Amino acid sequence: MEIRWLEDFIALARTRHFSRAADEQHVTQPTFSRRIKLLEEEMGVTLINRQTLPLSLTPEGEEFLALCEKMTEGVRLTRERIRDISNGRERCISVAAPQSLLAHFLPDWLAALEQEGHIQPYLRATGWAAADYFKALNRGECDLALCYWPLARCDLELDNSACRYRTVGHERLIPVAAPGPDGQPRFALPASRRAPVPWFTYPRRGLLSTALDAHLARLPEAPGLVAKSESLHAASIKELVTLGYGIGWLPERTVRLALDSGTLTRAGDTRWDVPLALRLYRHQHHYHAEMDRLWSQLSEPVTPA
Repeated sequence: MEIRWLEDFIALARTRHFSRAADEQHVTQPTFSRRIKLLEEEMGVTLINRQTLPLSLTPEGEEFLALCEKMTEGVRLTRERIRDISNGRERCISVAAPQSLLAHFLPDWLAALEQEGHIQPYLRATGWAAADYFKALNRGECDLALCYWPLARCDLELDNSACRYRTVGHERLIPVAAPGPDGQPRFALPASRRAPVPWFTYPRRGLLSTALDAHLARLPEAPGLVAKSESLHAASIKELVTLGYGIGWLPERTVRLALDSGTLTRAGDTRWDVPLALRLYRHQHHYHAEMDRLWSQLSEPVTPA
């Protein structure tokens, strides 16, 4: 089985049309169709349902597509690494991180490490959920993943068994709201069930949402909240909160200036704060010299001032 066969199958799955897929792969349609047929013979199953219009994948084809995408991505990344080694270049270390950490932690942390320019943010990761970071580490798509991590026990549906981590800092989620004319928060905790506080939260079963829910469940007093919307990005929640539509739990670093200027105010005292660690993860079986040197440097936490 050849890699180009897998690339052919991905093209066909995307276009759902033999002629268009053949054009993308720069071969004639008869040649392309023959490759797909050889692929099906190699796998011993029918991968393409040719009776539908447009073409569709069989259940076996859907499963095989996931394998094709994983294998071709792995080959692409390996080719890039080999090319860098062949050219004698020192490969930059790529780090995936949420948007809030890219903006409010990573620059100062890299400066403290004296690693500016050598560690590069992997910007594709800004729209990822927590599980996506560990999948990317497993695939070798990025070298490091920087993420929030709850200090208290909570059930996280994440597979990070193949990864190691260093704690490189700490953070806390704090409840904030827009101030009213008197300077007091428009919405404050706790609220009654008869008059619940509107709340902007993170996606269900995500890392921050799970940590927040677990923290609130441990408090003796119910907060009295009604969820209005979910957002993966703290910046989006901050914007809605600033407009006065409700409260949100935001990383303290992201709202420090707004609190100092009075644009936002605390919506509850420190018992409502959710303590978090900042963890830097790497895959335990992926190595290169620069990564190993950095990891040794992080045997003790390096936290920006």
